[in-house]
Amino acid sequence: MSTLETVEIETAPRPAAAVIWMHGLGADGNDFAPVVPELARGGLPAVRFVFPHAPMQPVTINNGYVMRAWYDVSFGDLEGKTKCADERGVRASQAAIEALIARENQRGIDARNIVLAGFSQGGAIALQTGLRHAERLAGVMALSTYLPLAGSLAAEASPANRDVPIFFAHGTDDPVIPFAMAAVSREQLAKSGYAVEWHEYPMQHSVCLEEIAAISTWLNAVLR
Repeated sequence: MSTLETVEIETAPRPAAAVIWMHGLGADGNDFAPVVPELARGGLPAVRFVFPHAPMQPVTINNGYVMRAWYDVSFGDLEGKTKCADERGVRASQAAIEALIARENQRGIDARNIVLAGFSQGGAIALQTGLRHAERLAGVMALSTYLPLAGSLAAEASPANRDVPIFFAHGTDDPVIPFAMAAVSREQLAKSGYAVEWHEYPMQHSVCLEEIAAISTWLNAVLR
């Protein structure tokens, strides 16, 4: 598998930590790059932010239109339950993110200093990959998203990441991924013994300034 193309921003020379941040459906790696200066103002250590571009593929729910997507989404997939029909696509993206983690390891950044983050589809892949990664990660950040392939997590979960910090945030008025869908995911993670730092905001399918401030605080905690 070829390594995904990425946008990279380093907050200071010789970074000792990395945040691999996946965008949402139809966006690209540039989507969250503008928030880095805001996060860096919080006093982060030297961090390499890696924003990969998802592959181009047809998306059923958008009438087969080809766009950047981490997996296909069909009609009925997002109806308030943790459901994902495109298991093959999810697992292919998981493998692609594993390759980016390995590349950061080769560049001298230990898994314990790597955060997997993502918004919407990207957040689903962050959870899918982070909870199954063989080595302990610094944390997993899931924004406006849900837990994919929840039924297989118990059998596939990595013991190394059973206590990984999870930042989970969602908008109470989200019309794309219903709030109930995120709430069910949070409950499933809690029942599985994961420590979830939960945040909810009066917003739709987006990110707000209060959320960015909370992300900054959380990143400082898990990367120090």
